[in-house]
Amino acid sequence: QVQLEESGGSSVRAGGSLTLSCAASDYPFSGNALGWFRQAPGKEREGVAAKHLGGGGGILTYYADSVKGRFTIYEDHAKSTVYLLMNSLKPEDTAMYYCAAGALDADWTRLEVKSWMYWGRGTQVTVSS
Repeated sequence: QVQLEESGGSSVRAGGSLTLSCAASDYPFSGNALGWFRQAPGKEREGVAAKHLGGGGGILTYYADSVKGRFTIYEDHAKSTVYLLMNSLKPEDTAMYYCAAGALDADWTRLEVKSWMYWGRGTQVTVSS
């Protein structure tokens, strides 16, 4: 059974950086997609970044407009781990961050929450001003 475990969340000052990790079990990276989502208190979960990891479909990466140029999604196939590098953090980036895998339909490229089968439990990121 696919399992996802996030780590790396912390409290940082605005302008700082963090790297989140998502360790995946029983999930082949090649040919599949992985994504990062976040949910702030009182708000709906939203997509942050997603990436298709080769296997004939090429390497396709998608970012929410709010994080473009600041966040980078990348992976280590040998470690079965996907990362989210977050630079120039803002207070509005404060949220619980979740890793997702198992794209269910083509809307995964639009960072739709409904388009993912597997979810981790999340890691908290708090950005203070």
